Amino acid sequence: MQTDAAIKTEGLTKRYGAKVAVDSVDLEIPRGVAFGYLGPNGAGKTTLIRMLLGLTRASAGKMWILGHQLPHDRSQALAKVGAIVEEPRFYPYLTGMENLRIAAAVRGPEAAARIEASIERVGLADRSKEKVSGYSLGMRQRLGIARCLLNDPEVLILDEPMNGLDPAGIMEFRLLIRSFVEEGRTVILSSHLLDEVEKTCDAVAIVDKGRVVRQGGLDEFRGRDYAKVTLEVLEPDLARATLSQLAFVKGVEEISAAEWLVSLQPGVRGHQLNSALVGAGVSVERLEPAKATLEDEFLSVTSDMGIR
Repeated sequence: MQTDAAIKTEGLTKRYGAKVAVDSVDLEIPRGVAFGYLGPNGAGKTTLIRMLLGLTRASAGKMWILGHQLPHDRSQALAKVGAIVEEPRFYPYLTGMENLRIAAAVRGPEAAARIEASIERVGLADRSKEKVSGYSLGMRQRLGIARCLLNDPEVLILDEPMNGLDPAGIMEFRLLIRSFVEEGRTVILSSHLLDEVEKTCDAVAIVDKGRVVRQGGLDEFRGRDYAKVTLEVLEPDLARATLSQLAFVKGVEEISAAEWLVSLQPGVRGHQLNSALVGAGVSVERLEPAKATLEDEFLSVTSDMGIR
């Protein structure tokens, strides 16, 4: 089967005895995007990555990277893939530069020629002659990216790369990932950090208990109207009392003294809330549908699965 996707899986499954770590995953990741593989810890994210990289064997299903089927065409498939699985490991008592030279030695002369540019790209040129034992987690993550760049990858697979980073480090990583996408590379970002995935990625898959429960472009997740409205009134005390008596109001989140985010029962429309408030003597200044965020969609899906 030929595919234009960067990564495609069909029915991909991994079992450890009676435990199913990855459960019949159908995944399609387009080329040239940042793709978030999003789920709580223990959802099977790392196991799927390990199968794609040939680090563990699939129990069932099919998978392709850049059009090459695994495991049959593994060497061709992985020739243009760079990956960090969990925390990147290095020889701690060698310098960053020395670690990259060792990594390049098994890849050939073209990789060795990319060392300087790779370490410059990730912002470690001034620290490359220091021992890795003195590097922060953020520096080791960046050195891991530099090691990935040695084979000029078309696909980068990064497993929880922002774990343990401070806000400045997260911002640097976000900009670095976007720069790779602008060059036409595909970046797969496994993470449980919803906010960072939303700020960084173009498309996402939500996964839990080994199953992909939803996938698509980020705009499909966060732009739609959903069962919440933003409400602003002139009589907040009367409005609050009225809202507490309406059976179709599921919850009220305060934005300010006279402004709320109101959750409605399924099927209830904003005009019904407006009529009820006006009928009670409340002057409604603003009532408009709220827009879903990735977090809203994630919590909605995982709540349906009984996670919350």
